This record gives sequence, C-alpha cells and structure tokens, in this order.
Amino acid sequence: MDPYLLRKLNAERTARRAVIHLTDLGDGRDRVIREGDPVAGPLGDAITNALRSGKSGVVEADGRQFFLNVHLPPARIIVIGAVHISQALAQMARIAGFDITIIDPRTAFATQERFADMDLVADWPEDVLKARPLDAYTALVAVTHDPKIDDFPLSQALAMGCFYIGALGSRKTHAKRVERLTTLGHGEAAIACISAPIGLDIGAASPAEIAVAILADIVAHLRRRPLLGTTP
Repeated sequence: MDPYLLRKLNAERTARRAVIHLTDLGDGRDRVIREGDPVAGPLGDAITNALRSGKSGVVEADGRQFFLNVHLPPARIIVIGAVHISQALAQMARIAGFDITIIDPRTAFATQERFADMDLVADWPEDVLKARPLDAYTALVAVTHDPKIDDFPLSQALAMGCFYIGALGSRKTHAKRVERLTTLGHGEAAIACISAPIGLDIGAASPAEIAVAILADIVAHLRRRPLLGTTP
C-alpha cells in the first residue's frame, strides 16, 4: 500500500471512523474511502452495503472487480446502571462481539462480585465520559431509572450521534424524560430516536429477556443505521 494511503487509513481508524480500502483488481489501483465520501452507481451501493455489514470481499461493478477491505470501529455498548438487566446484557453482548462498559456511581451495585471480569466503572457518567467520549459507533443503554444518573449520558448520546440510544422506563417515565431533555436543548426529532420503552417489543418480562430485547434492538440499529451522506 502507498505510504500516504496507509497513514490516512491509520488516522481514520484511530479516530474511530469507518473506512474502506478499495483496490481495483484489474489494474491494482487503490484508494481509501471514508464513510460519507460520494461514490455513485453500483460501486457506491456495494460500498454502502459493506459499511453496514462490516464484511470485506470482492464485488463487481460496471464490468470491473474490486476488493473492499472494510475497517469499522469496534462497536461498543455503554450501559448506565449496574442492575440485573446489565448483568445479563454484559454476558450476551460479549458473545455477540461487542465491547461493553458498565458505569454506575452506586458502589452497592457496581461491584466486581456482580460483574466479574467486566469493564466496570463505579463513578458518575459525567466524569467517565470525559475520558471515554461517546461516538457514532457507541450504543448507550440507560437503565437506572434515576434522572441524576441517566440524563447526562442520554443528552451526550444525542449530541454525539450514537447509533443506538435506549432508556428503561414506562411511557409516563419517558414523557417526563422527554421534558427534561427538551429543556437541555434537544429537539423533538432527536429525542424521538431514543428507544423507550427500551428494546424490541417481544413481551420480555425477566431481566434476561429484557437484555435479549435490548441486544436485538442494538444489532438491528447497527446493521440498518443511516450512513453519513445518506438519508434514513
């Protein structure tokens, strides 16, 4: 690979931006394509599909063959609240290949005994997210039921364009949450992106079932998310 392209590719990966290293298998010419770069026609469609699936491979477009080497930032899940749902979700998310972090300032809940071998941070989200900022490849799951803990990360998730934002609670609870987020300056369309009640509607009852519904919802949003430069 050309050293300039390699530096560009590494810079994009470090910044947690999605890119594709495209090689024309006919003449060997290559280039780095960022998510959002305009590429028209069948090749553009193939690039969009690859950015959504994360799968590298050979595609044919306009009578030529190209190899698309896809580099997506590792999708991660930030869970606000070390509750029973979080215990189940953490195990399932690992199996599904997600990086997951649990944040909860309540030390009675955020214990290593309850979250063995997990990335657990017993601190306020405001402080944690300064060092670990949210981004477009982060799913934010808020499950404490406590506005003092949940509202800040939810607001940050809206501002940073997280691909999934979910919040536990009844419709009445969420209506009050909407009022608070509106006061914080978020518009109606942005707030409507929050999955609340959280997760897919599968009739989940137990913490483990709710975790299944949440994880399925996260996967659906990740694979169907609107890319930069496209419309939802």
